[in-house]
Amino acid sequence: MRKYSLEDKIEIVEGYLKGEYSFDAKAHELGYKNAPGCFYRWLKVYQKHGASGLYPSQGNNTYTKEFKQTVVEEYIDGVGSAVDLAVKYKISNADILLRWVKLYNANRELRDYDPKREVYMAEARRKTTIAERKEIVEYCINHNRNYKDTAALYDVSYSQVYSWVKKYDVSGDDALTDKRGHHKTDDEVDELERLRRENLRLKRQLKEKDMLTDLLKKVKEFEGM
Repeated sequence: MRKYSLEDKIEIVEGYLKGEYSFDAKAHELGYKNAPGCFYRWLKVYQKHGASGLYPSQGNNTYTKEFKQTVVEEYIDGVGSAVDLAVKYKISNADILLRWVKLYNANRELRDYDPKREVYMAEARRKTTIAERKEIVEYCINHNRNYKDTAALYDVSYSQVYSWVKKYDVSGDDALTDKRGHHKTDDEVDELERLRRENLRLKRQLKEKDMLTDLLKKVKEFEGM
C-alpha cells in the first residue's frame, strides 16, 4: 500500500478542488485503476477541518464505550456514512467504526479503548483464534503496518499485533499458532530433536538404574547389619 506524506495529501486534494484533475485521473497517473478511497476521505477531512485535519494525529486516540455507542448509533440511524462519521469525530480509520458496528450488531460489548492502558500493556491481551490472528496480520500488513490502528480495530494489544506480524514475517502462517501447552510427539519433530529426546531418555534411565543400584547396596548393607 502506497505511503503518502502530508504534502502529497494536500497537493492531491487541493489540485482536485482547483479543478486541475479528477481523482480518477490522478489515480491513473499514480498507477491505480480507480481512485482509492483514501482520496475521498482526505477530501472530506479537508472540507471539515482544513489542511490541518490532514496532519498526523499526535499521540493515540482514546475511545470510551459511551463514545463508541454514540457514533455507532448515528451510523445505524443514517446520520452519516462511516467515512463521514470518522471525519466528524476524528476517528483515524473508517474501518474502526465499521468494526464497532459489527460488534454492536452481534450484541458484543463495546469496551473502553485507552492505548496507554490497553494497547501497550500485557494485561489487555485477549484470547484470539488462529483465523483471527491471520486476519489481523493481513490487515496490518495491507495498511502500512499500522500496529496502533490495527490494535484499535480488532480490540487487541499493540504488542500482540507487533509480535504476530514479526513472527509472520519470519515463518508465515505457522508462526501464528499458539503452541503454549502443546507438546509435539516424536513423529512431529525433526531427526535432531528426536535424537536429543532419546539422549535425555537414556540419561534418565541410566540415572534411575544408578539410583536403583545404590538402593540395593543400601538394602544389602542394612540386611548384613
